[in-house]
Amino acid sequence: MQVIVRRPHKVFLILTGILVIFYYVYTNASVINNRRERLEKENSTSPDYINEEYNVWLIFTKVYNGSPLTYKFKELLDNLMTISTVPLNFNIIVDNSSQRMAENFILKQMSKSDKNISYTFYNIISSAKLVEDIVDVMSNFFSKPGSYYNDVLFYISLGLHRIAPASQKYAILLDCDIYFKKDITLLFDQFKRFKKTALFGIAPELSPVYRHVLRSYRMKHPNTTFGDYYHWNDIVNPNSTHSHGFQGYNSGVLLLKLDSIRNSESYKSILNKSTLKKLTEKYDFKQGHLGDQDFYTLLGYEYPHLIQTIHCGFNRQLCTWWREKGYRDVFDYYARCDHEVVILHGNCNTEIRKDYNYSYKNI
Repeated sequence: MQVIVRRPHKVFLILTGILVIFYYVYTNASVINNRRERLEKENSTSPDYINEEYNVWLIFTKVYNGSPLTYKFKELLDNLMTISTVPLNFNIIVDNSSQRMAENFILKQMSKSDKNISYTFYNIISSAKLVEDIVDVMSNFFSKPGSYYNDVLFYISLGLHRIAPASQKYAILLDCDIYFKKDITLLFDQFKRFKKTALFGIAPELSPVYRHVLRSYRMKHPNTTFGDYYHWNDIVNPNSTHSHGFQGYNSGVLLLKLDSIRNSESYKSILNKSTLKKLTEKYDFKQGHLGDQDFYTLLGYEYPHLIQTIHCGFNRQLCTWWREKGYRDVFDYYARCDHEVVILHGNCNTEIRKDYNYSYKNI
């Protein structure tokens, strides 16, 4: 009897082969993708926004009905709640009287909005106790006696990591005299650009104030870039530190990587009297008067790895005071900003013309 052996049909064999190949490719692709995602997560410096952490910090103290700060604070709240697309968590440092005013402003705005907003108040007296050692050190170097900036409020950013809840990893501290032309999400996205060593994100100072403060040092070191404006068209070594000039920083908009600050031994070692004495003496920095801003400027020049410079469009300062104080010939070089404006900053009580296009212009 003849045994007939039936062979699989060619089409069946081809389909089986395709399925085997597809399974192999899919399995290996999944393994590769999983491995890539794991490596990216391990090497990433981007924020872990699992809980969408949008912490905005404001200081609102020593106010009264009709005071300029009261108006600016209310305007900023309205602006943020109107233009922001993310659930903001406001953290506001207050005294007893200002807390009532702030809460009234927030509740009134929330009643007109369907956005998810939360807020927490921090008493200035309790907050000050948490940073008093930092203030004691800083006021020796960055405040003139009786200065407006000789106040705990103007050093509070340096110890905000102590005041903020341990659950907060990222925060943005804002002056009240600013106006957002675009969504604050763009500012929070800057955390994703932080180099691994950066603790703070801050934009350049757009005036020659540090050219003035450092004039003694600059006379002794004519080739320094410290206090000089950015030379946009120079051909420079891209690996050279501050080779474009270094105008200093403006602390009206400040990004803080709180967990990194809490864990930074380098930062702790800088916040002591002997280190700051050496640093200020090195640069003949004898006329500091802008509080934490002076510290961030020295920090950025001496320890650039601790600062992430964000572009000027995130803090487009409008003050022209220094133009008429002997610096008319160079003022426009400092004030130049070639980035699209996200935030306008009406520093030194400058009016903010909200509909005016400050982009790519001198002020």
